[in-house]
Amino acid sequence: MARKRNPARLVIALSVAAILAVFLLYTSIAGGGTPSIAPSELAGKRGPVTLVGDVQPGYKGDSYAGGLRFKLRDRDGASKHTVTVVYTGSVSDQFRAGREVSVKGELRNGTFVAVKDSLVTKCPSKYTAKA
Repeated sequence: MARKRNPARLVIALSVAAILAVFLLYTSIAGGGTPSIAPSELAGKRGPVTLVGDVQPGYKGDSYAGGLRFKLRDRDGASKHTVTVVYTGSVSDQFRAGREVSVKGELRNGTFVAVKDSLVTKCPSKYTAKA
């Protein structure tokens, strides 16, 4: 005796697959990313962004007690515009003046207030051509 197949199972499985496909498509196109911008592009931006730039000499403070204060400048160096960043959280050993970093946060009263533990230091040796 052969069992009769139930089409309801197929319809439910295809419906779940279609919902997952729509969700994946939405998150890949319009979902939840924060724009990555340079310090010279920060003026007038509202809401959370990822700020990318080079650390300038003269940073001070502690990343846990009151916050680490440093200035970021555009990576290309063409713009002289800098922005002060206040950051709390862990800091990589590679953090130093001249190093490229990215940090998430938002501009408040002319100072970029970073989200705790969002600082990422980029290692330049990974991006240079091998000799």
